[in-house]
Amino acid sequence: MEINRDYYLNKVINAENNGLIKIVTGIRRCGKSYLLNHLFYNYLLNKGIKENHIIKIALDSIENKYLRDPLKLYEYIKEKLIDKEKYYIILDEIQIVNDFVEVLNSLLRIENVDVYVTGSNSKFLSSDIVTEFRGRGYEIRMYPLSFAEFMTIYNGTISNGWKQYYTYGGLPVVTQIEDVEGKVNYLAEQKENVYINDVLERNNIKNDEELRILIEIISSNIGSLSNPTKLADTFESTRNIKIGNKTINAYLKYLEEAFIIEKAKKYDIKGKRYIDTPSKYYFTDVGLRNSFVNYRQQEEGHIMENIIYIELRKRGYNVDIGMIETRANNEYKQLEVDFVANKGDNKYYIQSTLNMSDENIAEREQRPLLKINDSFKKIIIVKDDIMRNRNEEGIITMGIYDFLTDPNSLEY
Repeated sequence: MEINRDYYLNKVINAENNGLIKIVTGIRRCGKSYLLNHLFYNYLLNKGIKENHIIKIALDSIENKYLRDPLKLYEYIKEKLIDKEKYYIILDEIQIVNDFVEVLNSLLRIENVDVYVTGSNSKFLSSDIVTEFRGRGYEIRMYPLSFAEFMTIYNGTISNGWKQYYTYGGLPVVTQIEDVEGKVNYLAEQKENVYINDVLERNNIKNDEELRILIEIISSNIGSLSNPTKLADTFESTRNIKIGNKTINAYLKYLEEAFIIEKAKKYDIKGKRYIDTPSKYYFTDVGLRNSFVNYRQQEEGHIMENIIYIELRKRGYNVDIGMIETRANNEYKQLEVDFVANKGDNKYYIQSTLNMSDENIAEREQRPLLKINDSFKKIIIVKDDIMRNRNEEGIITMGIYDFLTDPNSLEY
C-alpha cells in the first residue's frame, strides 16, 4: 500500500536542481528512504527522466558494500555519466561511506548532476550538516506520518483512527501491522535496538541505565515544564541516583540530535524574550513515547498536546511555550499559552484542551489569550468534534480533527 507523503515529496521537487546537496533527515524509520527511492524516483520517471539517468544506490545493501570506499563510489558514479544530460544521484545511508563529505562535494562540482542523500541518525545529524557542508547542503526534515497521512491508509472512522494514532503513533511500518501485539512488539524492538542504541553508540555512553531512566521521566511528563535541576531531583527522589546537571543536559541534547525528542523554549510574550529555563520536551512520535512508558499514563490531553506540537513543527513553524505576566490584587501571576507558533511574519497563539464544555475550563483557556494585546490569531484546539467558531473576543475554537486534517486550518 502506497502511503501519501506529498508534503515531503513536494519539498524535494521544489529543491530540484537548486545547486545544493539535498539531505533528507529525521528520526529513523520515518520514511526517508521510501521518499527518495520510491516516491521521488517514480516522480522522475513519470516526468520523462530516463532510467539510466537516475543513479540510485542503497549503500547499506551487501551488494553495494564495495562502494563504501569513497574513491570507488565516486568512480562508479562518474562512469555512469555518459552524456551531458541531467543525472539524478540518490544515495541512501551515505554515512556508511568514509569521507562521504568529500565525495558529495566532488559530485557537486559536476554541472549535470543533482544529488540527493539520506543518512542515519547515529552518524548523520543536522549539526553535522551545518559543520561539514558549510552552506552546500539543503536539509529537508522529515517526521513520521501525520494524522492526515495516517488517515489516508486507515480503514475506519476518524475517531477510531485517532485512538490508534495517539496510541501507536505514525511510524510507517507500525501502521501496516494490523494486530495490537505486533504493533507493541515492533515499537519495543525499535526503541531498544535502534533508537537507544543509536544514542549510546554515537555518544559513547557507558551508563545506559541513566539514559533509559531519563527517557522514562521525560515520557511520563510530556507537557510539563522541566529543567536539568528538576530532572536531577527526580532521579534522586525516585531512583536514589545522583546525577549532575551537566550530564542530564548532555543526554537531553543527544536525544534531540537523534530526533527522538524536541525542546520547546519558554517565551515571554509581553517582554518579547526567551526565558532560559524551564522548557518542555515533546516526542517526535507518540507511539515511541507510549512504548517508553509501557503504555501507562495514557493521558489523552497530554498526548494531544504532543501531537499538536509536532504537527506545527511539520508545517514549518518555530514553536515556543508562551508566558504572559499579569498583575491582580498587587500579585504577579504567570499565565501560560501552550504554543506560540511563528513562520515568517505569521504568528499564532494556540491552546490545547480536551473540551470546553465546562465554563471554568473555557475561562481558564481563554484567560491568557485575552491578555495578549496584538492582532495575531488566538486559537483553542479541542478534542470535541465541533464546528469551527469565533467568539466576540475574536478567539477561534476548532476541533482536533479539523486542525490535523486540513493543512490550512490555521489560516481561515
